[in-house]
Parts: sequence; C-alpha cells; structure tokens
Amino acid sequence: MDQTTSSYHQPVLLTECVEALAPAALGVIVDGTFGGGGHTRALLASYPRVQIIGIDRDPEAVANAPQDRRARIVLGNFRDMARLVNDELDAPPDVGGTVDGVLLDLGISSHQVDTAERGFSYHRSGPIDMRMGADAPSSAADLVNTYDRDELRDLIRRYGEERFAGRITDAIIAARPIGDTTELAATIANAVPAAARRGGHPARRTFQALRIATNAELDALSTGLEAAIELLRPGGRLCVIAYHSLEDRIVKRRIAAGATRCVCPPGLPICACGNVAELEDLGRIRPTTAEIQANPRARSAILRVAGKVAA
Repeated sequence: MDQTTSSYHQPVLLTECVEALAPAALGVIVDGTFGGGGHTRALLASYPRVQIIGIDRDPEAVANAPQDRRARIVLGNFRDMARLVNDELDAPPDVGGTVDGVLLDLGISSHQVDTAERGFSYHRSGPIDMRMGADAPSSAADLVNTYDRDELRDLIRRYGEERFAGRITDAIIAARPIGDTTELAATIANAVPAAARRGGHPARRTFQALRIATNAELDALSTGLEAAIELLRPGGRLCVIAYHSLEDRIVKRRIAAGATRCVCPPGLPICACGNVAELEDLGRIRPTTAEIQANPRARSAILRVAGKVAA
C-alpha cells in the first residue's frame, strides 16, 4: 500500500521543513514520526541523494511506506531512536554523530483521528482506545473506567490543562462504565458550564490528556530529543513540530539548554564552568494564514529548528 499523502494525512509546514533540512540533503535524515509520510516523500522528491530512516509505532503508518530504495521505514517508538537508527546503519550502540537531520512531527495523524475505531475522535463513535501502537500497555478506556478520582483529575489537569478537570472527573466517575467515545464526549460536554463551551469542543482538552497519558507522549518526547541530539553530526539539523504548549515547552527548553554556553555566576572575571553549547537555536516558524485556511489542523503548529554545533 502506498496511499497518497492527502488521502492519509496532510503534512504541516511541509515547505518550511524541507528548506530547514537542506543542510542534511546529502546525508541521512531520520523522520522519527513517519505518520502519513508526507514529509518523507517531500524530502525524497526535493533531494535526490538523501537517505531517509522513518520510524513509527503505528503498523498502519509503516504499511504506507513509499516505494523508494532511499527510504527505510521501521516499526518502533522514536524514544528508541538511537537503537533503531544504529540498527539500520549497522552502527555500534551509543555511537553519536551518525545522521545529518532529524524531523519530529508530534501529535496524531489525520488518518488516526478520522478512523473511528482508533478512538481518538470525539466526533465519531468508537472504542475509547487512543493507542498509537501495540507498545502502549493500556487503552484510554482503562484510564477512564479504573482511575480513582485524584488520578483522573490530575491527569486531565496536567495533560489537558483543563480548568474544569474536577467537574469533568466527577461526571466521568458518575457515568462509569463508559463504553465509547461519543458517550465520553457527551459526558464531558455536559460537565462543562454552558458559558465555557464556546471556542471548540469542550471534550478536546480531556481527549488530548487521555491520549498523551495512554501513549506516554511527553516522556517519549524528552527521551527522543536526547537521542536525536546525540545522533546528529556537527552541522546537522533538528526540526520539531509541536501542536500544544506541553510539547512545545519541552522542545523550547531543551533547545535553549543546548544553546547555553557559560553558566557561571555573573561577575566572575573568566569562565570557570567550561560549558560549551551543543546546539544553535535557529528559531521558530508558524504556519501561514493560507496554510491554516487550507488545513485547519495546522493552526496550533509551531516548528522549532536547531543546528548541531561542532564540538
């Protein structure tokens, strides 16, 4: 199967990612979240000599791999990027500086959202699953129907940044067992005050929280970022697209930390810490108005770009 990009997922900030990864065009680029393959296909089309290692934890995404000898798509979680990439390159474990670019497009694909039986959508009836791959130990239904009040409230508040987390939790517990996504979405909506239901579906933040927790997404991001930076050669590029503040905050802080040089207290006549920057912060990019109009799911995206600095 080799579905077109538009039929599976419309990639966000496509031109911007291809341009940002131009310094890696003669080497190996890791697409750590292959998804619909839109970014990989654009890189292959733009750079004839590029080699792509794609990673995705979703077997359906891996089955959608392009028929191109320059691309190798493997099943796995990008948190295990170091091992997966070194296996593909036949490199010894824990050897850094083996690739020229890394791209991470976080979140979920349109295909996953639009497939009701995956359980990501609050608009379509399906099981409350939300697992991106078989490596997720539990479904979102397990969290919804078994967590105690404090656990569930804290999950919704932390990962959804939902101010009505307490009310929503109480409504969910009262409605248990909840069997499908539309029932869950209605339960959440009814718990939110009418005045707060404007500006998007009231279940959006809670569904986000359940999805993040089910797939341990923020832990994977922190681990995957470290692997990506370690794998990059000097002069290599890191591109990360985030869709909500929790993801973007992790990316922003890691790039800032990597770009920090001296951390000595102010007033010292010379540097005593010896800290050397490993990254150069190359800025952030937001979608254009035209892209958001063509693809509303791009509206919250932020692309951050960093370069690996020579030691």
